[in-house]
Amino acid sequence: MGPVRRAGPVVLGVDARRPARGAIEFAFETARTRGVGLHAVHAWTLPPDADAFRFGIPEEDRAAWEDQEVQLLADVLRPWRAGRPEVRVTEDVRLLSPARALLHTAAGAGLLVVGRGSGRGPGGVLRALAARTRCPVVVVPG
Repeated sequence: MGPVRRAGPVVLGVDARRPARGAIEFAFETARTRGVGLHAVHAWTLPPDADAFRFGIPEEDRAAWEDQEVQLLADVLRPWRAGRPEVRVTEDVRLLSPARALLHTAAGAGLLVVGRGSGRGPGGVLRALAARTRCPVVVVPG
């Protein structure tokens, strides 16, 4: 018999501006039950006024915008982290589209958890994940 292989982490897609609380709860509880880490991913894009910079965006501006996104994610996850201190959480803020950020992060995941808004069908992110993800995906209705 070979070594016991642990499942990969639970990856959670988080829109820090409109968090899907059911998906966050499910991801934390699943990570706790499985005894694995939780990798929370928040994707962001540059603000519309970034187009005003004709010769590129100054690094300090990009860093300030990213710091705001990091704080948003931390604020969203704080209650769950406090309620489940045994879950190891990695917070990851990426300047990518949500689909690309999640596909990249889910490469070694045991499970990918995302929320679904109130729209009628799956959006572009869910379609991309369903077509290209190699791990199980759980979609938690919002």
